[in-house]
Parts: sequence; structure tokens; C-alpha cells
Amino acid sequence: MTRSPLTLAVVSSLLLAAPLAVLANPIPKQLSGPPEEFTQMRVPDPADAAIFSHSALIPVQMDTRGAGWQHVLPVENGKVRFLVFSGNNSDWLLELQSPTGRRIPAQELSTGARSADFAFEEARVPASYYALDSLETGTWNLRIDAGASRSQSGYVLLEGDTATELMSYPAHRRQIVGQQLDVVATLGGARASGARIASATLRVTAPDGAVSSYAMFDDGLHADAVAGDGLFGAGFIAEQSGTYVAQVLADGTNANGQRVVRSAEHVLPVVDASLRLSPIESVVSARTQADGRLSIDLPTVANKPGQHYRAYAEVWGTDGKGNERPVAWVSGMVTPDKNGVLGLGFDPRWVARADAQPPYQLRELRIEDPDHFVTLAGARTLALDLPARRLLGAAPKGIDEAMRMGPRPSGNEATKGVGQRLILVHGYCSGGVWPASQFSTASTFLDVNKNRSHDAFARLLQTFGSTWNSFGTVAHSQGGAASLHLYTYYWSGLDNATGARLIQSVGTPYKGTNLAGILATLGSWFGVGCGTNDNLSYSGASAWLAGIPTASRAKVNYYTTAFRTTNWWTNDYCQIATDLVLSDPEDGTTEQANGQLSGGVNRGHTSGQCHTSGMRDPAQYNDSSRNATMNSNAAR
Repeated sequence: MTRSPLTLAVVSSLLLAAPLAVLANPIPKQLSGPPEEFTQMRVPDPADAAIFSHSALIPVQMDTRGAGWQHVLPVENGKVRFLVFSGNNSDWLLELQSPTGRRIPAQELSTGARSADFAFEEARVPASYYALDSLETGTWNLRIDAGASRSQSGYVLLEGDTATELMSYPAHRRQIVGQQLDVVATLGGARASGARIASATLRVTAPDGAVSSYAMFDDGLHADAVAGDGLFGAGFIAEQSGTYVAQVLADGTNANGQRVVRSAEHVLPVVDASLRLSPIESVVSARTQADGRLSIDLPTVANKPGQHYRAYAEVWGTDGKGNERPVAWVSGMVTPDKNGVLGLGFDPRWVARADAQPPYQLRELRIEDPDHFVTLAGARTLALDLPARRLLGAAPKGIDEAMRMGPRPSGNEATKGVGQRLILVHGYCSGGVWPASQFSTASTFLDVNKNRSHDAFARLLQTFGSTWNSFGTVAHSQGGAASLHLYTYYWSGLDNATGARLIQSVGTPYKGTNLAGILATLGSWFGVGCGTNDNLSYSGASAWLAGIPTASRAKVNYYTTAFRTTNWWTNDYCQIATDLVLSDPEDGTTEQANGQLSGGVNRGHTSGQCHTSGMRDPAQYNDSSRNATMNSNAAR
């Protein structure tokens, strides 16, 4: 991504004009909400965040005896597009052979080849791109010879027909060292009734780079439901903490009996068991605090002093007839005290609002790692001891801010600065993308080319924003999720801002992107500058969203974009490399469908704009008309 010296100068001057005011730790909110939100806040079904893939990322490993490498290359509709990743693409020699024996030699293939980067922001892997039309439908063979290149390994990324997709998902969230992780997959699609997997392999790259392969089975014994139902599964033991990349490689047939190959790439963060619930004799107690609120105290054993966690639970009681009555959910970022007690702040008016009686229970308790949202400890049901009903106060007339977010910090505890600001926020592995001159009373947040979890990103943004008493955000890509995360979990200048739109975002993959898993797979061999971010994967985004309440989502105003459509007979795209794996419409990074935020305010979709500069159409953040609209409506 290139920027003019003038733009960089403007960004630098704005940054220098607003030095960071360092705060020790952001002050967490004490979150709660009504029972109507239980379903939204519970751990999602893993299948709801499945990858639907019409492509195959095939590992290449040359024969050490000089015989090169070959693999089937099914042509499903008379044309084929594929990428070759070698680390030194120009030296590899390719040859295609048709089902009838016709050969397309290296020289002819090279004539039509072009360089392309498979990229997510500034994280990119160079490749050679090939596109061939008017081919015989059927199973071709691709042969690669390393030639003079020292590179003996790499990948081929093959696009298949979108009518047949591989659906795959991790069948768990037990991503803790020592646990078995299972992945399942099946072939299907809207027009693919009868498509079947013939054989499948789970290829796992561990955090230390070691690669292992496991055969997948449809026998009902590998997290694959019922034997013979077309769902294949395999699992492995996670023996170390860090990011695993689990790739499903499937070979099968489509609805017409033609051979197909597909893959799906899963990013699986595995964490140490740093916290567990200590033995609970019978009841979890709730203390009444000086301000009248309750602290639901969970005794834990924590191995990392000072570490914070995301916790969630539901409070239930009974009605006057002894029937179960839901009261509210309670959540927040919490840190165990020196005795290991983890306190969830709770407003007793929720009990009065529900007109609930004892006995009370905590249900669906989960305590999660705050960066990856992996459940470390939990319980389905725990008895809960609350103060006598007469001490809980009268039923409220409505749900106010204190009930949802807890008491506001007094004075300037959450902010150290004065004045109002609009903060321009970039995304994952990026920098100052917004044209600062198009925004007023604005400063640019910069964390250039870094890889942060949503939580770490949000905490940095809170520190930067504490320079002012109040601020709103205009955010690109992951910056939108980080802004929402900050508003949800921590007190900041966002809570003091006034104006129509608190958080505005463009091109944010709220539901994740398939690029996260593919770049992680490529990065395990070639390395990717910024590293892997599981929050941006489908499953990681789903786990994160399970803690974001409706009231917070309503503060987000978001936009999506996609490439310009030219002619019905041409192949349109934003980024020619990522177009092989994304489903239309998309902006080269984010699919329109996965840029949606349920509960947020959808401000519209624009065609003819791509995710970043360097793509085919103009970058979405350079739309001066939309920028003017966001600027005039922004809260500050």
C-alpha cells in the first residue's frame, strides 16, 4: 500500500499533536442484559461458523529423486484458475495433461501467467496466477518441476466450481493444552445434491511448525455424527499452546460424478489451562457492595496473577408457584483478586424486574481467555445465594445504563484528557489509511503493521483515546471490531461522546473472513509478516460475537463495498488472487455477507470499491462523499 508524503505528514502531525496518555489498565464495565438476549450470548453452535469452500489449497512437496511433483487438477466447467506459491515462482516449470493425454507445456503456461499477491492488508504472499479457458472437462494432471530453483516445497491454490462446496468446522471449543480437537467436513452446496467425499485427510501444523496428517473417517466414531452420512471427521491431541492450523483436504465427486478436490483451513488457538473453578461446596454467594450493587463471587484457582478473563453467566430464579424464571445475564472482563475470587458485578434491580424468588441459580457459566474466547472453566448449573428479596429494592421502570454497564467511573478515572475528538482507526496489519484532511477535529490512531487480538487492539485504542475526554471512531476493517469491543467491555471516551453515530466502520469482517485460515496455512511455510489472527476467522469471530450484546451492537453504523461489475461474461474481482476463495460480492478481503453485524445499523453497500489501495477498484476508505457523511454525523 503506498501513500503520498503529504498524507504521511498530515498523519504524523496529528499523531504528534496528541501524545498517548498512558493509563495503567482500562476500567471494565459490569455488563448485564435481559433474558431475551440469552440465545445471542450463549456459546454458538460450531456449525454456524463453518467454512464453505469451493477451492483447494494443495501442499506441494517435490520428490527428492528429482521426479518433481504431480497432482490431479479437476476441471469442472471447462475453465480453471489457480495460483502457484513457491517462494521463487519464476523458476518452477509447470505442465498440464488433459484426460485424453493432451499436454500444455511450461512454455505455453508461462505465456499466460502473471504475478499476484494473496494478501490481507499488508500481510501478503507472492504467487503466480494462471487462468485457462475452453478446456476439456474432467480430471487433468498438474506436474511441477523445480527447475533451477532451490525451493522444493510450496502450495497450489485451485479454484473449483461454486456449485460444489466443502463445509467444514471444528466440532468443539475445547482448545486447551492436552485436549483433543476434532474437525469435521462434508461435500454439498445449493446445486450439489449427491456430492460425496471419497477420502479426506486432516493436515495439522503445530505451533512449532511440525506437520502431522490424520485420515478422516465417516464411521460415527470421529465426531462425525452417524456412520455413512457423508460427514467425515478426525481429531488430534493439542500438546502445546499456540496457534494450530488444521487443514481438511478432501477428494470426492460432485453431483454429476465428476472428480473434485476441496480444502478448508481452520485457525485453532490453543491456550494453557491458566484458571479453573476451585471446589465449590454447595452455593455461589453474592456480596452486597457499598453502592448497593452485588458481586457474584466465583472462587477460582488462577495460575497467572493479574490476568483478566471474559466471564458470562445467566441468573435464574423461580416465580411464586415454583416455576423457573429467567432473570438476566451477567458478563464482563474480570480479574481474580489475590485470593482467586472472580467477582461479577450485578445490579439487584434485575431480580426485582423479573419478580423472581429463591431458589436462584447461575447457569451456562463460562470463563474465557480474553484474546481467543476459549472457555477455560465453566459450569452448566450452580446454586446462587442472593440477599433477601426485600433488600433488593423495587422493580425499575425501565432498563437504564447502570443496569446494563454498571456505574460510570467517577471524575476522570477512565480518561485523562480534555476536549472532543474523532479517532480514525486502521485495521489488522495496516497503518493510517484514512485521508485525514477529509475529517475535522480528528486524529489518527497508528499501530502500524501489527497483529493484535480484538481485546489488545481495543485496550491500545482506549489508551490513545484517553488523551481526550470524549471521542467517536471512524474505523476500517478490524478497527471496527476493536472499537465495538472497546465500547462493550471498557469505559472510555466513547461513553462521553455526543453525536449521531458513535462507531462507524467500513469493510469490517464482523463474521470473519476465509483469508485468515488460508494465510495461516501459507504462513506456516513461507511466513506472513503480521502473523495469524484467529479473531478474524469465521469460528473466532463467532466466539467473539457471542459476548457482544444488542445494546452495544446498536452503536455501530457500518458500510460494505464490493468490486465493480463490468460485463456478465468477464470475471470481476477486487484482488485476483483472493477472488479464487471469496464468494461474491466481496471487496478483496471481506465478503458482503460476512461484513454484516446483526443488531448494528447497516448504512449501505457500494459497488466499485475495494478493501485497500492496490486492488482493481479504488480503496473504500478514499470515498470522499462517504467520508464527508461520516464526518458530519460522527459523535465526538
